[in-house]
Amino acid sequence: MRTTGGQLVMLIGINVLLLAAGAAISGGSFLSLFNLQSMTSQLPEIGFLAIGVMLAMCAGNGGIDLSGIALANLSSVLSAVLVGALISSTDSAFAFSIAFMLVAVIVGCLGGMINGLLISRLNITPILCTLGTQMAFTGIAVVVSDGRAVTVGSPEPLASIGNGMLLGVPVSFVLFVAVAALIAALLKFTPFGLWLMLMGTNPKAATYAGFPKDRVLIATYAMSGMLSGLAGVVIAARNVNVKWDYGTSYLLIAILIAVMAGVRPEGGYGRVICVVMAAIALQLLSSMLNFGGLSNFVRDFAWGALLLAFLAVSRYDLVGLLTPGRRKKPA
Repeated sequence: MRTTGGQLVMLIGINVLLLAAGAAISGGSFLSLFNLQSMTSQLPEIGFLAIGVMLAMCAGNGGIDLSGIALANLSSVLSAVLVGALISSTDSAFAFSIAFMLVAVIVGCLGGMINGLLISRLNITPILCTLGTQMAFTGIAVVVSDGRAVTVGSPEPLASIGNGMLLGVPVSFVLFVAVAALIAALLKFTPFGLWLMLMGTNPKAATYAGFPKDRVLIATYAMSGMLSGLAGVVIAARNVNVKWDYGTSYLLIAILIAVMAGVRPEGGYGRVICVVMAAIALQLLSSMLNFGGLSNFVRDFAWGALLLAFLAVSRYDLVGLLTPGRRKKPA
């Protein structure tokens, strides 16, 4: 059985090693304030998607959300088109920003609810369902935007989310940490979190125990969709334009982060703090590869190789092997 503390300790160790290696490769500039701020400002959009993947995987029964980045792009594109047609981003910057964020999160929530309804009520396999909705969301975004980039501009306070600082920390990273902490508390201290984990651990027992299985699934995917909507807000806040094909490699990276965090593909276990630490590790590695002058194609290969490696490692519980004193003996 995987130890919860061991996974977190391993991820902290990986982050420390990456920081040390980056400093050694760059002669210390890797740890400069500017580079650290740059890395933390890039992390939230993929971090939100990774937490959404974690939630879907915790539900068990092969649960996964492959539609995250497609829904994030649809949220930002649809919000930019709808809100832009009603409110000027230059003349009414504040009203545009608030409306943009609300519409993006609502679109994300509705998209997630569609996933949850299809999976819970029609018993469609999650991987096939979210693969289908991924293509549907992308198609809608292409039609709505005519396949072109949609201009959002830099209205306040939207622009401050993407580029602003709060006590030297990027606002987007502060938002990410706050949302991650809220979801962690929801999973730990509410019946929803208990139902979600038990449903992933033993769905038959959960059904016989009278858990509201369908409602939990719908709420889980709706929450994943809201996180995609937040990712769409951050994407729009960091860029002047939004487009239907932004972040094509984000799906692979989000799944890799969840696997690195020790989320069980069969369901029933996942910790938000581990997902956050895994996201930080991937961001550190990406930045370090940039310092090494490697291309994006090499990065994509590295992500795929890492995903396969961590999936293989999880089969043999490397954390338990490295901390044998903490492993539970079979009854």
